[in-house]
Amino acid sequence: MTPDQIAARSDLQLLDIRELHEWNTGRVPGSRHIPMDEIPDRLGELDPARPILVICRSGRRADRISAWLGGHGYDARTLTGGILQWRREGGTLEQPSVAGPVGSMEQPTAGPVTVEIIQTPGLGNRSYLAHDGEVALVVDPQRDTDRIRVLLDTTGVRLSHVFETHIHNDYVTGGLQLSQELGATYVLPTAEKVSYPHLGVADGDVIEAGGMRIRVVATPGHTHHHMSYLLTDAAGGEVAAFTGGSMLYGTTGRTDLLGSEHTEPLARSQHASVRRLAAELAPATRVLPTHGFGSYCAATPADGDDSTIGRERERNPALLLDEDAYVEELLAALTDIPAWYARMAPLNQAGPPPVDLTLPREATARELRFRIDAGEWVVDLRDRIAYARAHLPGSLSFELSEPSANFLTQLGWLLPDGMPLTLIGETPRQVAEAQRELVRIGIDEPAGAATGPIETLAGHAPLASLPRASFDELARTRESADVLVLDVRRAAEHADGVLDGSVRIPLHGLMTRLGELPRDRQIWVHCASGYRATVAAGLLKAHGYDVVLVDGGPGASPASAPPDARVPR
Repeated sequence: MTPDQIAARSDLQLLDIRELHEWNTGRVPGSRHIPMDEIPDRLGELDPARPILVICRSGRRADRISAWLGGHGYDARTLTGGILQWRREGGTLEQPSVAGPVGSMEQPTAGPVTVEIIQTPGLGNRSYLAHDGEVALVVDPQRDTDRIRVLLDTTGVRLSHVFETHIHNDYVTGGLQLSQELGATYVLPTAEKVSYPHLGVADGDVIEAGGMRIRVVATPGHTHHHMSYLLTDAAGGEVAAFTGGSMLYGTTGRTDLLGSEHTEPLARSQHASVRRLAAELAPATRVLPTHGFGSYCAATPADGDDSTIGRERERNPALLLDEDAYVEELLAALTDIPAWYARMAPLNQAGPPPVDLTLPREATARELRFRIDAGEWVVDLRDRIAYARAHLPGSLSFELSEPSANFLTQLGWLLPDGMPLTLIGETPRQVAEAQRELVRIGIDEPAGAATGPIETLAGHAPLASLPRASFDELARTRESADVLVLDVRRAAEHADGVLDGSVRIPLHGLMTRLGELPRDRQIWVHCASGYRATVAAGLLKAHGYDVVLVDGGPGASPASAPPDARVPR
């Protein structure tokens, strides 16, 4: 139904089931608000003699409630595409009224500028929300924008602008969705080629947001069109520089994400850009990068949780080394690029679809077995010790631990394109956390999920287990048995030491190199901590190999093996 058709139907009950913070961003005229979770308790508020049009943001939640209402005797249907489609078809939204003094037209005076940090440990990134007490702006938001909307509601400020420092290569942006839902101006570097409305900005442009001002500073290097944003308050004082993937804490953003032919030229641009920031900004100005908190977008590991321009002048390699020395050092430090990076920029340029964090439908024990037998990925989120003790045969271990960087990095890197994904968790909350992580890199709508005791999820069929051993046990076994030792760490980690005679295949290359591993020898697999080794062991076992997991606990690594078993590098 189009907005005009809905407006002409006076018999319709318009039922908006979104959360309160969503409702407060705008509603279909004439709709009433009952949050989804409250509908069973408030069913008596609906007229069973009149048809109901159920409204949510994208339509998915509304489909579930429409079906539920239909099962209780109501004539219910969904507003197809939800609020997002309503707006695309020209429908208007009412804004909730805000109580205030009658006749008061005076605008409040902007207060001091506050910057809130929104952490995303799974990706090693940060987003930022800055406000003056009345108006807010956001920089480089992640795709799960509900965290930002909650922060806006909590602080009671209005979002006016969403800024992107660059087209991101490591995650799907939430900027487009956030700006569309809240009516904010979406700001991108003007040279970026995108297919949606936005405000393009170039070097030297100034944008005002309440009592705040943003000066645009061109800082190419991480990408060709990268921008940094200098935030100043109403008095002109420098508050912070949002530096994206340019100046990081004790390092800089990597320059090889756009292809090898651009790597060195971008590295030289990066050197100049970081030096420009250091020359133009005050020593006390805070540096607020997006990358550098575990992200693979950093050229080398960053150092610390906070910094200033003055501090970076003392330690950042782009400011301590001349151009040639910096470029040589940066190029030598570059490591492998996660596989999912290749999909991110095209998604961000095209405009990511709206994210929906509704839990996947529940998968039965029979369905789990069917999906595994069909070659699909059924991923076990439980801790790796529980997985080793008992798991569904053929399922794979990707422990959802805190912090969640290992989970997202390894699953995002290994999951084949287009592979259906089903999640196994101890609780619905654990599945919801995993789903939130996955949508950040464009893995949307898992095929299903199942929670509860692993025996129940197996339908009481036989479970599999995975032998675990320590490095000491490995050394003793090698004295009397011809086992193969598989090291799944990345090449850069071999400097910490390698086990003599081990086969070295990084985890992210394992699936394409299975043919190098013999099936007539037992494989003892290790990494640095046990996480990647468990993933590798699960994959190998699912492909019919005889595997032992070398998992000596936190901190276990080849460096902790007996001296006669390791070779220094």
